[in-house]
Amino acid sequence: MIKTSLILITICSILFTYISKSSADAVDWEESAKISTIFKDSGMNGTFVLYDVAAQKYIGHDKKRAGSRFIPASTFKIPNSLIGLSVGAVKSVDDIIPYKGDPNPFIKAWAKDMGLREAIVLSNVPIYKELARRIGLERMQESIERLDYGNKQIGAAVDTFWLAGPLKISAIEQTLFLARLAQGTLPFSQENQRNVREITLLERGTDWELHGKTGWENAPSKGIGWWVGWIKKNSRIYAFAVNIDIQKESDANKRIEIGKACLKSLEIL
Repeated sequence: MIKTSLILITICSILFTYISKSSADAVDWEESAKISTIFKDSGMNGTFVLYDVAAQKYIGHDKKRAGSRFIPASTFKIPNSLIGLSVGAVKSVDDIIPYKGDPNPFIKAWAKDMGLREAIVLSNVPIYKELARRIGLERMQESIERLDYGNKQIGAAVDTFWLAGPLKISAIEQTLFLARLAQGTLPFSQENQRNVREITLLERGTDWELHGKTGWENAPSKGIGWWVGWIKKNSRIYAFAVNIDIQKESDANKRIEIGKACLKSLEIL
């Protein structure tokens, strides 16, 4: 019975990967002069991509970079939360996880026990490392393959692969993953997807919601900075991803600044 279940999971994962990649190849790309100007004026090197699910279309800046893979850093807290809930590593987003990190961490607010609802807002690295250790290498690898997440490579260290590699993902792949989460079409339970959508909510208006998560490889030093998420507006889903080259600590603020400027230029936000 167990063997049959594993075979079915493998078949579903292969089909899901094939469908996802076929869908990605079929989507058109539009280079936006407005967004290119935003990057030029910011003085930052990077990419922005918006995936309009209903129109099956990408619009953004620097298609080549948008298709290049980088370490996801703390944007991986989104799938990490989903996987942790799905395998029972935590009972809920409010289940308290003990803090086992440095007593004087990079961000002081990290240094306490907390659930995923608070940890994702603070981008608490030690809490999410503990979550990953609870998930374990085998279940993590299987889940990432089911999600078809980036290059699907996690190596042998279950609590660092999204911070130092070998896991990498492109901006385009980020939007495809997030669009599925926003629609509830990932191969995990509706309840767990709904809970992750809940803790990623950043802002809400009359007819729209903004969900998102930042990431910073090699923080607080030079590295790739991310802001990824989606907007649900009038029942339409627009998934987006920004990544930039962070050269100094003050560049980190530009992830969201550039992202919001791009969304506003497209009249999505």
